Amino acid sequence: MICDQCQALYEEVGERVREAGVFGKVRRMDEALLCRAKQVDREATYQASVAEEHDMVWVSLSTPDRWLSESIEAELMVRRDKIEELLEEELLDQGFDGRLPVEHFRDEQKQYVFRSPVFLPKGERLDGEAMVDRVTQVLQAYEATFRPLGGMSPKDES
Repeated sequence: MICDQCQALYEEVGERVREAGVFGKVRRMDEALLCRAKQVDREATYQASVAEEHDMVWVSLSTPDRWLSESIEAELMVRRDKIEELLEEELLDQGFDGRLPVEHFRDEQKQYVFRSPVFLPKGERLDGEAMVDRVTQVLQAYEATFRPLGGMSPKDES
């Protein structure tokens, strides 16, 4: 069962990212807000999920596609870019002041995951305006960071 604050956070962030139009299908589940990568041939989903302790939200990109994960890594190596620096640039464009770490791993469900924590400051509500703003900014920055990498570019519609 989803807690009221988690539900409110997912619903508000979902509304905002739908309005931005940068994702495909956006849907709220009990465990996460799922945002399908737009116009990508391979399965890739951006997510916002509240940590079990309710002290942070994980924003992530996940895919079951090993080739997609490896193509993102390879492009970063060729470009000699660090994903944290690319994300930082996009976060600044979104109005988010700060730098976030990016973890990359394969999870128990055999998904390749890139993720960053968005911490809930003491005294703030999980569904408060400031946290909704931060999670929205990070989700949109994730999309802007990963879109030009590897196989994440929109498919050719010609």
